[in-house]
Amino acid sequence: MQADNESKGLILLKKGQKGIMHAIFSRMGVIMVLLVVQILILFSIFQWFKEFLPHIWGGTILFTVCMIIYLLNSRMDPTGKITWLIVIMLAPVFGVLLFGFTQSEMGHRVLKRRVDQISSDTLEEIPQSQEVMEQLSEENKGVASLAHYMHRSGCHPVFRGTSVKYFPLGEDKFAEMLRQLEAAEHFIFMEYFIVDEGLMWGRILEILARKAAEGVDVRVMYDGTCELALLPRDYPKRLKALGIKCKIFAPVMPFVSTHYNYRDHRKIMVIDGHTAFNGGVNLADEYINHTVKFGHWKDTAVMLKGEAVKSFTLMFLKMWEIDEKETEFGSFLANPSLPVEGANGYVIPFGDCPLDNDRLGERVYMDILNRSQEYVHIMTPYLILDGEMETALKFAAERGVEIVLLLPGIPDKAIPYALAKTYYASLLKSGVKIYEYTPGFVHAKVFVSDDREAVVGTINLDYRSLYHHFECATYMYGADCVADIEADYEATLQKCRQVTMETVKKEKWSVKLTGYVMKAIAPLL
Repeated sequence: MQADNESKGLILLKKGQKGIMHAIFSRMGVIMVLLVVQILILFSIFQWFKEFLPHIWGGTILFTVCMIIYLLNSRMDPTGKITWLIVIMLAPVFGVLLFGFTQSEMGHRVLKRRVDQISSDTLEEIPQSQEVMEQLSEENKGVASLAHYMHRSGCHPVFRGTSVKYFPLGEDKFAEMLRQLEAAEHFIFMEYFIVDEGLMWGRILEILARKAAEGVDVRVMYDGTCELALLPRDYPKRLKALGIKCKIFAPVMPFVSTHYNYRDHRKIMVIDGHTAFNGGVNLADEYINHTVKFGHWKDTAVMLKGEAVKSFTLMFLKMWEIDEKETEFGSFLANPSLPVEGANGYVIPFGDCPLDNDRLGERVYMDILNRSQEYVHIMTPYLILDGEMETALKFAAERGVEIVLLLPGIPDKAIPYALAKTYYASLLKSGVKIYEYTPGFVHAKVFVSDDREAVVGTINLDYRSLYHHFECATYMYGADCVADIEADYEATLQKCRQVTMETVKKEKWSVKLTGYVMKAIAPLL
């Protein structure tokens, strides 16, 4: 039976390969050419407008000073202000016009309006249990305050009676996903940043097609960047032929727009409203170490069973309904997700939206850092910090908390890798410990603190995740799996090399130079 499943997956894979090559060499090429042409046209327009502005130094200086005053009084984060100050001072006219373009709602005004409408309509879809909040407040007032803030920032209530299972590797999650998919009876929702044809997706797709034929409501949603490099443009039609509903979030089009800043970086799978998966694992073979790209791929995930799954159901439906006129939340949220007996602790699934100016993911991380007493252990693939997060990490270490960062030993991208190293010296001086995973690449996004609370999800410590992406994660307090997360962290640490001031000094000059130069524009990357 397993061999049959694999062969069907491979057949589906072969069907898509021609489409992928066609997309790479035709559609993607056309889009990139058109985007470059538009950028050149915009630059020419900017240059044309420049001719109508004062050509004397005094006028240029006055113009720059006005923009500096505006930036200093804006609500933008300090690191972003510094970047734009540099750009505007180096290119006063072009820099100001570029700032106006990127900070406007051009290209995503409709999306923002629709997201606001859906958020308003669903705010009370899953009411917060006052009894659970009172119980949490009695156990830990600090965590209760965080839970209050998270619910205020969206429909993210705190739950009891939800079991959470931790997976220390992508292949562990994959094996469990297949078992749970086979048990689906009513609906399967999947929302992933990356879907790539191969063994992993082939096995999953075979089950999805079979379940759809049995009458299960199967829906798949992936980010629009996939169709440029990984999937053919007509892939939703191919899935529809298998009975699977499919949508692409923000497909990349040949038009310049700030809308492309906002990608759907979430990884969610919900089955029948009672089981959900969340974490860093995408649907591609490198995430389960079936193919090797950057050494051993270290990733993590969690599986939830119980009432908290409702939050992931709602998160998926909110994204699915963005381009719909009417919503259909009620019927799916009505599916029973009964409390799991013996499940300890509190669970808060939450999503972060880049359009509401509320950096929920970053604030959850900083709250853990600020309340920590003994340790905060962190896994992240990227380290591109704003001033607030850097200060929070350093302050926690300076007041005696053990702060440990576990980062990749083999990078997947040269620039983020170089940028991460620009923070090493400052963090080390404050007492933050830094380790690099020697077997390969760390893609996990994990915070675990004081043997009592943890976050596992999709949120990296970089500008993309904290400011520009749709993200999601699972917050846990007192859950049994927190001990498993910490045990995995300690085991992974044994495979790492420690970063010291001496190793920082010995870093390649090319890496240092790349990091120092790119740091000036890090918020724009």
